Amino acid sequence: MNTTVLGTETLETDFDPDFFSAVLAETGTSTAALVPILQAVQEKYRHLSEEAITHVAAALGLSTATVYGVATFYAQFSLEPKGKYVIKVCDGTACHVRGSIPVYDALRKRVNLEDGRSTTENRMYTVETVACLGACVLAPVITINDQVYGHVTADAINIIIDTLEQEGSQHD
Repeated sequence: MNTTVLGTETLETDFDPDFFSAVLAETGTSTAALVPILQAVQEKYRHLSEEAITHVAAALGLSTATVYGVATFYAQFSLEPKGKYVIKVCDGTACHVRGSIPVYDALRKRVNLEDGRSTTENRMYTVETVACLGACVLAPVITINDQVYGHVTADAINIIIDTLEQEGSQHD
C-alpha cells in the first residue's frame, strides 16, 4: 500500500485488501451490505474511488454500474477525496438572510480555496454549501465533521480554523 504525506497527515492512497476483507467479514456479502460497506470504505479513504467501487461490486456480485448508482444517489458518498475537516455551510433561508455567504467566502479565503475547488490541495479542508442543516435558530450555521457551530460570523472563521489547527497539531 502506498501512502502520501500531506502536511502533518498521512493519507492512504491505494485500496487495502486486508481492510476490505475485514469489512466484508463484518458486514457479509449480501446486497443489503452494500451501503454499510460503502460507508466503511468512505470513512477510511474519505471518498469512493473507482478501484473501491470495482472491488465492492465484485465482492457482492453486482455490476459496477449498480454500485456507482448507489454511490451517486446518496449525498453522504463522494467520488472525490474529501478533506480531513469537512465544513458544511448552511445556505437555507434563515442562514442566508443572516449572512451565510460572507461566512462561506471567509472560509474559502482562510483555507485558500480557489478556482471553484471544494477541497484544499493538502486535503485538510473541504468546504461545501448545503440547503439546510436543520438548526435555523442558530443561523448562520456551519458544521465541521458534524459538530455544529451556530451564530457564526465571517470574523469568527479565523478563530474556528485556528482552534482546529491547534488541536490538530497537539494530536500529531
